[in-house]
Amino acid sequence: MSIENPVKRLLMTVTQGVYVVGVGQGGLRNAFTASSVMQVSMQPPMLAIAVNPDNASYPLLVESGVFAVTVLQRDQCALADFFGNHSAQDEDKLSAVAWHAAPSGAPILDEGLSYLDCRVVAGYPAGDHRVILAEIMGGGFLQERVRPLRYDEVEDMDGSDELLPEHLGIAGERNEFPGRS
Repeated sequence: MSIENPVKRLLMTVTQGVYVVGVGQGGLRNAFTASSVMQVSMQPPMLAIAVNPDNASYPLLVESGVFAVTVLQRDQCALADFFGNHSAQDEDKLSAVAWHAAPSGAPILDEGLSYLDCRVVAGYPAGDHRVILAEIMGGGFLQERVRPLRYDEVEDMDGSDELLPEHLGIAGERNEFPGRS
């Protein structure tokens, strides 16, 4: 599959991984694919994730105030697709994979590369998403010497080509933003 939209191609040059974010509250557990995860601080160790508030997992994240980020391995594009394109409103996604609970209680996929166990400290509106700022409470490696899955390797699995504003569409051979010089 070829990515035609230059904005999408530009965003794919920003090095980022693909992750599964696990959430849980009480006896309910769920997980979703995320590519917008970034380290924001070393003291204390913090990261930020972007979450669509319409996602079925979002209420669990808000209610519990914790989540676990599983870093996916290079060959786990199908797993990213599964957690990104199936809804918890239709099925129990975690019943299809082996997982265990982080100390916070949030799900970690057993076959991931590594994980970070996080506690939410703030949330901010960001377009059609919310940016969740979290302190890293713990983590560990699940596999050794494996390369993580990168966002540029999943093509348009997330359907974001359709979400980009029309004015940021194909702008010509130089792939520049329209109206910029």
